[in-house]
Amino acid sequence: GYSITWPAAHRFAMWKFDDLQREAVSSGLASRSAFFRPTLTPAVEAAIRATHDTKYLDAFYADRLDERALRRTGFSQRPDHAALVARTRLEVAGTLRAADLAYDYGLACNLAGGTHHAHRAYGAGYTCINDLAVAAIRHTTTSSQKKSDNTTSSRCVVIDCDVHQGDGTAEILAEHPRISTYSLHCADNYPFGFSQKAAPHLGRDRSDVDVALPAGSGDREVLGALEATLPRFLDDHLGAGDCETLCLYDAGVDAAEVDDLGRFDMTPEGLFQRDVFVLTACLRRGVPVATVIGGGYDRDRASLARRHAIVLRAATFVWRHHRLGGNNTTPWNNNERTARRRRRHRDDTGPGVVPS
Repeated sequence: GYSITWPAAHRFAMWKFDDLQREAVSSGLASRSAFFRPTLTPAVEAAIRATHDTKYLDAFYADRLDERALRRTGFSQRPDHAALVARTRLEVAGTLRAADLAYDYGLACNLAGGTHHAHRAYGAGYTCINDLAVAAIRHTTTSSQKKSDNTTSSRCVVIDCDVHQGDGTAEILAEHPRISTYSLHCADNYPFGFSQKAAPHLGRDRSDVDVALPAGSGDREVLGALEATLPRFLDDHLGAGDCETLCLYDAGVDAAEVDDLGRFDMTPEGLFQRDVFVLTACLRRGVPVATVIGGGYDRDRASLARRHAIVLRAATFVWRHHRLGGNNTTPWNNNERTARRRRRHRDDTGPGVVPS
């Protein structure tokens, strides 16, 4: 699964993925019939290798990264490297699965993902493979390959509201003209503020749109900045009406005022409003959304699980508001393939959820 045996004192809460799945069920946000489990397939590995440097991947898989590279990931104290590799690859598979479900149903949530600090040739900031970049490249590549003519193209937008800039995502996707990146983050937090001598690789990457707010920004500042910048980003970067567009949304909760590593001061209600705004902005434009949970750091396991579940609560609210479980005229379900899948769907009360 996404959670593996992990040192109890480690800053990265590896157990939060299992905790979130239990929270989703116990709170009534998702029934067990709404879960779609990811699997590792050759297609998943091909998508990973189409995104990341081969030498880096081979070294990571075989436990041949040097100590400096391991410290950069934050996982040098891992107890079982093979287990870390397996759960990292499965996490990517989960985001790919959520992207597929979103394209069929309009909205889907991965109970992990948001590994936005992983760069093409190295891991960083508790991330080793960038699931957002893998899913974006896979979508724009495979969608185009399926076309029998040139009348339809595909685009992907990545919206990142984690408190930390999506620097790895920005670096990997910078040269992909049909993928656009948006990051709203704290200007006074990782990956910024490090000396070039100590960390020359940090703080240099740029998204298509970066919205950097000062430390201490709360609900009013974050929501105001989002409302002022996200709609224009979407209108500027979405394709024409015949373009197959997908949104990947990183709903990191390290923007919460109580987060151990965040420097924003958002409340749970503010995080909920943020997520509803992003999801609604995309769906109103006919763009399906796959969400990932991003960062969140707290020694209180139950509290962290509840915060990560906010995006599920927002997704359920938006799902019902847009009637995605019933009859609608949204662009992504106007084909027989989607209709067949919709008839097979076991639970139309909420978005599809991809657990560990």
